[in-house]
Amino acid sequence: MVLTPTGLRFAGRRLPCSIGKGGISAAKREGDGATPVGIHRIVGMLYRPDRIRRPNDWALPIGPRDLWSDDGRDPAYNTWVRAPYAPSHERLRRADPLYDLVLVTDWNWPEAQPGAGSAIFLHQWRRPGSPTEGCIAFSRADLHWLAARVLPGSRIIVPAR
Repeated sequence: MVLTPTGLRFAGRRLPCSIGKGGISAAKREGDGATPVGIHRIVGMLYRPDRIRRPNDWALPIGPRDLWSDDGRDPAYNTWVRAPYAPSHERLRRADPLYDLVLVTDWNWPEAQPGAGSAIFLHQWRRPGSPTEGCIAFSRADLHWLAARVLPGSRIIVPAR
């Protein structure tokens, strides 16, 4: 997979997508809203079993207590955690459909460096062109198409612009 100015190229297709509101950055920091430059790998797939069918046999279900730590001072920074959880975090089970299906990248993982930014996901967009907090977002149909075809370890190349 290669991120281009016109979308993500994969398996002979170009999938329109949105990137972080902070653009593309070679110096990603927590909260900057940027999508990080680099070669990232898909390390997980999460889905809402109450909303969609399992998209791939290696996908894991998101439950009501599932969260993602974004507190750089916490030992569990940039990992999947469960409620109750006091440090800063993001809910994986959202009211909107953005995280009904999530591909997890290895950005700042497994040895997370505090402040270097947490969780770069591939997920559904709010609407075409709507920027993310640093993730890469797609239409629901394109995200499901992608999820059915990627494998653990698949690479996403994000070149500097």
